[in-house]
Amino acid sequence: MDDLLNDFLAETAELLAEAGATIVAWEADPTDRERLDAIFRLVHTIKGSSGFLALPRVTALSHAAEEALDDVRRGKRTADSALVTAVLSILDRLSFVCDALGKDANEPAGDDGDVIDALAQVETEADAEPEPEPEPEPEPEAGNREIRTRRDDDLQTDMQGWRSIRVPLPLLDSVMTGVTDIVLARNEFARMLRESGADPAVIGSFDRLSDSIATMRQSVSQMRMQRIDKLFAPLPRIVRDLAQDLGKKVKFVTSGGEVELDREMMENIRDPLIHMVRNAIDHGIETLDDRVAAGKDVTATISVTARQSGNQIEIMIADDGRGLSPDALVAKAIGARVLSAAEARALSPKEKLELIFRPGFSTASQVTSISGRGVGMDIVRANLEKIGGVVELRNEEGRGLTVVLRVPMTLTIISGLTVRAAGQYFAIPRGAVREILLETSDSVRIEKLGGGEIVSVRGEQFPLLRLEDVLGRHRDDGDDADDRALVLIRPGQDQSYALSVAAIHDHEELVIKPAAPMIMATGLYAGTTLPDNGRPVLLLDVQGILAVSAIDASEAGRAHQQAEEADAALAATRDATQLLLFRDIGGRTRGVRLSVIERVEEVPALALFESAGAIRAQIGDDMFAVHAARLPEGHGTVKLLRLHDGQSVLCYPIEAVIDIVRLPDVVEPSATEGLIAGVVLIGGDPVEIIDPYWLMEQHARGPIHAAPRAPLCRLTDDHDGWGANFLAPILRSAGYRIAAGADDDEAPDVLLCLSGDESACDHGTDAVPVIRLRATAASAGPDDETVYRYDRHALLEALSRRVGGGRA
Repeated sequence: MDDLLNDFLAETAELLAEAGATIVAWEADPTDRERLDAIFRLVHTIKGSSGFLALPRVTALSHAAEEALDDVRRGKRTADSALVTAVLSILDRLSFVCDALGKDANEPAGDDGDVIDALAQVETEADAEPEPEPEPEPEPEAGNREIRTRRDDDLQTDMQGWRSIRVPLPLLDSVMTGVTDIVLARNEFARMLRESGADPAVIGSFDRLSDSIATMRQSVSQMRMQRIDKLFAPLPRIVRDLAQDLGKKVKFVTSGGEVELDREMMENIRDPLIHMVRNAIDHGIETLDDRVAAGKDVTATISVTARQSGNQIEIMIADDGRGLSPDALVAKAIGARVLSAAEARALSPKEKLELIFRPGFSTASQVTSISGRGVGMDIVRANLEKIGGVVELRNEEGRGLTVVLRVPMTLTIISGLTVRAAGQYFAIPRGAVREILLETSDSVRIEKLGGGEIVSVRGEQFPLLRLEDVLGRHRDDGDDADDRALVLIRPGQDQSYALSVAAIHDHEELVIKPAAPMIMATGLYAGTTLPDNGRPVLLLDVQGILAVSAIDASEAGRAHQQAEEADAALAATRDATQLLLFRDIGGRTRGVRLSVIERVEEVPALALFESAGAIRAQIGDDMFAVHAARLPEGHGTVKLLRLHDGQSVLCYPIEAVIDIVRLPDVVEPSATEGLIAGVVLIGGDPVEIIDPYWLMEQHARGPIHAAPRAPLCRLTDDHDGWGANFLAPILRSAGYRIAAGADDDEAPDVLLCLSGDESACDHGTDAVPVIRLRATAASAGPDDETVYRYDRHALLEALSRRVGGGRA
C-alpha cells in the first residue's frame, strides 16, 4: 500500500497542477469544450484513484468538483468567475490533504463542508431559472467499486494514453550513469578500431552495436527529461490570484513548452521562476490608473518563454510594466548605505541595474506579502550559479523588464565537434554549427573593421571571433596556419557569427556534465566532457561567448549594414565567374555558375514526393520543383542545389559539393541544347557545365528549338542580374554579342528590355528595335507584343525578325 500511496500522491500532484492551469485558461474562454472535458477527466481520475485507496476526504472533494463540472458540460450550470474560484478552492484543499497524506500516510481529520458548500452556494445563486429535469442515471459509486456509465467508459478510453510507470530517481540515475560509461567505452573502442585497421566484418558488427547503443542512449536520456510546460503549469493560477488581489488586469502567455529539461534541474529553477513572476505582477506592472496615464493598455502582459540553445535552456520572463530606473536604484542604494555616492558615480548603466542583486537591497517602498524587485534577487542569482546558470536583465525604462534565466541541461549526451585552440581542446554543440571552412579557402575573405574582424563567406558577412582571444590565451607555436578553420555558428534564432580555431579535431557523441561553479560563472562554458581519447575538455557556450565578447551577431543588423553595399554587391554578382563543382547523383563531376545558386540545402529524403508526373520538395512551409527522374531511395538525407532566377526556385539533387573554382575562359559548347551547356577542363579533368536556362525552361514551358545567329544585343533594366546570369549565355551560344547597360560606345542592333513596363524601355530613338520581355507566361491580350522570358523559341524568332528594322 505504501507504494500505491506514493504513486497516487505523485500522480495527483501532477494532475492538480495541470488542472489548475487548464481551469484558468478555460475561464478566459468558457465555450472551449475541449478544455472543460480535460478538466473533468483530471478530477475524475483523482476521484477514481482515491476510491480504490479508501480516502474519503479526497473522494468527497473530487466528487463535488466533478459534479459541478459535469453540470456545466450538460448546460445545467453557467461557467463564470465565481464557479472557477470555487473549483480552485476545492483543488487547493485537495492539495493540502495530499500534502498531509505524504507526511503521515493517513488522511488528516477535518471537515471540507466549507469549500463544498461554497461550490453549492454558487450553484444556488446561478440557478435563477428552472432547468428541465435531467434523465436519471445510475449511482456512480458503490463502496470502493465504481459502476461505470457509458460516459465513464468513454473517459476510461480517453485516459489510456496517460498510463505510465514511475521509477525511483536513484535507479534512473544509476541507469543513466551506466549508459554514460557504455558511450565512453564505445568511443574508446571506435578509436582503437580506427588505429588498428580492423577487418571490415568486425567494423560492420561494431557499427550495428554502435547504432543500438545510440538508440538506447537516446531513450534513457529522455527518461530524465521533462517538458518544461510542467514547470509552467502553476503559473497561470499564480498570476490570476495575485492579479485579483492587487486589482490589476494581467494577460499571461507562455511559449516553448515543448522544450525539455532535466527533471532535477527543473526543480532547482521552479522557485526562482515563481519569484520572478510574482515580482513582475506586484512591482513591475503599474496600477490601472498609472497604465492609462502612460498611454498603455489597461491589460498588462507577462510572458514566459523557453528555448534551447546548444546545451543550455534559456527562460525569459518579460513584462510590459514600468521597468527599472537605474537612477532610482542608485538613489535607493545610497539611502540604504549599500554603496557611497563616489562609488555610485563610477557605475556603468549595467552595473546600476545589477544593484538589485546586492544582498538585502530592495526597491519596494513598503513591506508587503510579496517581494519587490530586488528582494531575494541575490538568492535567485546564487541558487542559479550553484547549478551553473546565470541571470541577465534586459531593461527598457518605462516599457518593461525582461529577466533571462540561462541554465544547463545538466547530464546529457550530445553530438559535438571537438576543436583545438591555444594548444587545448574544446567542444562545440554540433546543433549550433552551420558550416566549417578553412581560412585559406577561396570563398573566405577576412577584413579588419573598427578594431574587430569580419569574415565574408560567399558574399555573406559574419563577425569574426578568434577563440584564443576570447579565452585570453596566445596561439600555440606548433599550430599550422593551413589547418586554421572557421566554424560558422548559429547560437539562436536570427544570430550567427564565425569562430576561428587552430584546427578541427573530431566529431563524436559527447557526455556532458556540469563544470565547477567558478568555471560555469565565466559564461564561456556550458559543461565538461570526456571524449574517446580520455582527456577532459570543456564544452563551449556558444551564446555565452557572444555575451562575453559584446558583439552584435544579429543577422538583421548585418542586413542593414549590407544594404549600403547592395549596388556594389549586385555588380559583383553579375560579373561573377565562379563555378560550384559538385558530384552529381550519377557520380559525374559537374559545375554550375555560383551566381545562380541561392543555397545548398540538406533535406530528408522523405521531403521529396511525386505529384502529377513531377518531383517536388517540401522545405518548411514552401514547395519547390525538383529536376529529377525519380525519387531518392532510402530514408536518409538529400543535398539540393537551389537555383534561383530572381523569381522562382528550382532544386537540383546532388551527391556532394566538391569546391568553388573560377570558370575557365575557354568553354567547349555542347553540340545540342540540353542539360549540359558545355565542357571545360579544371585541374586536368573534364567538367560538364549545367545550363540553368535550359533547366528553368523545362519546368516552365517545355523544350524550345534554337534560333539563328544575330549581331549585338544590349540588355537594359537588368536590375536583378537575370539577364546576365540566365539570358546572356543562351544568346552567346546562339552567336549574339551581349552588352549590358549604356556604357558601351558601340550602337546595338537590338535592345532587350527586361521590364514589362513600356515606359521603362524608352531609349530615346526609333532607330534601334526593342524587344520587351515579360516575367509571366500569359500575355496581357492580343495586342501584347512582349515575349515570355523563358520562351526561347519566341525570343530568338523575335530577334531574327526585328534585327535590321521594325519596332517592338
